[in-house]
Amino acid sequence: MLGKDVKPGGDLNGAELRDADYPDLEIGHKKEWAVGVPAILNSMEPALAAMGPARTARLMTTINQKDGFDCMSCAWPDPGKRHKLEFCENGAKAVTWEATPVTVPTSFWAENSLNSLLDRSEYWLGQQGRLIEPVHKPSGSDNYEPISWDRAFELIAERLNALSSPDEAAFYTSGRTANETAFIYQLFARAFGTNNLPDCSNMCHESTGTALTETIGIGKSTIAYDDFEQADLIVVMGQNPGTNHPRMLGALEDAKRNGAKIVTVNPLPEAGLIRYKNPQTVRGIIGRGTQLSDHFLQIRSGGDMALLQAVSKRVLAAEAAAPGTVLDHDFIDKHTHGFEEFVANIEALDEDAARAATGLTDEEIDAFANLYLKSERVIITWAMGLTQQKNAVATLKELISLLLLRGNIGKPGAGASPIRGHSNVQGDRTMGIWEQMSDRFLDALDAEFGFASPRPHGYDALQTVDGLTRGEIKVFFAVGGNFVAAISDTAVAESAMRGARLTVQVSTKLNRSHVVTGEEALILPTLGRTEVDIQASGPQFVSVEDSVCAVHASHGKIPPVAPNILSEVSIVSRLAAATLGDRHGIDWAGFEADYDRIRDHISRVVPGFEHFNEDVRRKGGFILPNGPRDARTFDTSTGKAMFTVNALWALERPEGRLILQTMRSHDQFNTTIYSLNDRYRGVKNGRDVIFVNPDDIAELGLEDGQRVDIFSEWKDEQDRVLRDYRVVSYPTARGCAAAYYPEANVLVPLHSVSDRSNTPASKAVIVRLEPARVTAPA
Repeated sequence: MLGKDVKPGGDLNGAELRDADYPDLEIGHKKEWAVGVPAILNSMEPALAAMGPARTARLMTTINQKDGFDCMSCAWPDPGKRHKLEFCENGAKAVTWEATPVTVPTSFWAENSLNSLLDRSEYWLGQQGRLIEPVHKPSGSDNYEPISWDRAFELIAERLNALSSPDEAAFYTSGRTANETAFIYQLFARAFGTNNLPDCSNMCHESTGTALTETIGIGKSTIAYDDFEQADLIVVMGQNPGTNHPRMLGALEDAKRNGAKIVTVNPLPEAGLIRYKNPQTVRGIIGRGTQLSDHFLQIRSGGDMALLQAVSKRVLAAEAAAPGTVLDHDFIDKHTHGFEEFVANIEALDEDAARAATGLTDEEIDAFANLYLKSERVIITWAMGLTQQKNAVATLKELISLLLLRGNIGKPGAGASPIRGHSNVQGDRTMGIWEQMSDRFLDALDAEFGFASPRPHGYDALQTVDGLTRGEIKVFFAVGGNFVAAISDTAVAESAMRGARLTVQVSTKLNRSHVVTGEEALILPTLGRTEVDIQASGPQFVSVEDSVCAVHASHGKIPPVAPNILSEVSIVSRLAAATLGDRHGIDWAGFEADYDRIRDHISRVVPGFEHFNEDVRRKGGFILPNGPRDARTFDTSTGKAMFTVNALWALERPEGRLILQTMRSHDQFNTTIYSLNDRYRGVKNGRDVIFVNPDDIAELGLEDGQRVDIFSEWKDEQDRVLRDYRVVSYPTARGCAAAYYPEANVLVPLHSVSDRSNTPASKAVIVRLEPARVTAPA
């Protein structure tokens, strides 16, 4: 259960103790391959049971197609040539989750008080079905009750306009929000008068944006989809595509069949990176599939920066041994800055310290370096394993420097490839969802709409929690997501949210953020990506931007699950009209009536969208311009790609302690739990587990299967604790452990963050394990 041992609003050590939440927990063997026939069965059985054959067929044959709807489960790009079934297991589960015909009845709200819902898990809440009517929790009440749409918007507008300052409100966005919604949402917030626009990027890839913007001038991928097939070497760092973006396995398989080598760097072996059985091929059904990883570097958590510096040192040594034959001097001279300083720093690297930080042998690092040296075209791809470290920004700067040494940016088959989780998290940022948007963007917005945007930077996600705690934020409005579950330091976040005067959630299904509310609260039900959106001008579509800067349309395919649900665009438009009235002369009603009008405004504000309405209607959409990828141009402070100097940093692990990372289970998308199973890791019917290397279990005097309390230790901070977890013997890197997100968020203090990016350092948690306290059920 989410935050299972921290009583909401209570002490940080967890006042509530109870027996295991999952008495039917089973532990089996981890898998050595991913997908294949089991993925088909685990995709289709839930879909057919929940939606029926006709609805299932309608949706599964149109997901990720050029005239279909975009999958909401990740931002993996679509290939130019699509399969008839262009989805993965978790994509199918995301569709099933959203398109279920089960709805929350009106009687639910009277029968279930908020206090009674506090002990319900995320899984149970989501199982209750789709939200179909707006509901309101009045001040002093413990229950939601139905409210009309008009009254809901009127009430929110009253509360917003009563604030002493617009900065007393925060407007959160999840990455599933489409471009059109995101644009008018940030327009509304800025027209209202604030830059308090926290979003889910603050908690995941903010480190990527910070590092890449400073080094190459754009916080996005520098590759196109087809580059995977042209690469000689693909380095996969800190990610698990078999669970988090399974369609990536197909691109990796294509690369392997074209001769690419793949190196994976991760503290845990993941089935999807060992061997892939493509269910759309004969060899994937009855054969052994494709071995993906040529080398698996089982790195110690927090050692990625040291590894990248050690490889760079070997590359420089190879150049010194054969001058002019290793480095791309032409690229370095024409397109980069800071090379000499970078070289001096790397040549002074303490190799013993670097080796200790990685937990790898010289032979393993040498093998990686030799592959890099032999490869003319290299892609390095990564996810949260790198971004949620204390030294994440510096690590990613070292990654860019390694690519720059041999000109691996701006040529086919090479580049930097951050992999986003939410389907449009990158597009939301492009549309202006950021508390620190540039003056260039704000100037264009002001010129288009004739008002002066606020210029002081607003609050990010963690600063919003601080603002709620201090009473500075009084209204919290969220379009999508599950903020209190997604962010770190569960008890602190929940206590902060309870301090708000008003919390509003725009959602498709119930989650923890509907249960932990301000003094007054509203839930506004919205259409899903799968559903047809009819407005005054006729059927509408929206658009998204994927991980490689491709923008394409998404068309809903099934009727709404109920008649009283509004689209996200409708909700934002009506909220803005109710709050701002005629202020600034913005045609909010026109936006709701015809989304083309929104896209017309975007075309005059956002670079790359100059012919938005025309381009997005092309089959497959269009690709945004990207200076590093397209022309080796870099919008940095020097006008060149930046080599940087970063001091070696390693996470110290005290004796008798482990380094914990949080992670998803296989049947999970962010905080949404599809089932209580993690098939590839051998877990069934439960989530209260901690994965520990068997040698560490013995060294700590514990046993496989033992129940333990997990304490996280922080300098100048009170220990956090997650109680009564089962130890699972698992081949993690020595000294490292793993537990499921969001439950383990309780162990991460709010201010344990990545330097510079303020991203939660959820992959760098020092923990001690103690035998669980035996208690009576709560």
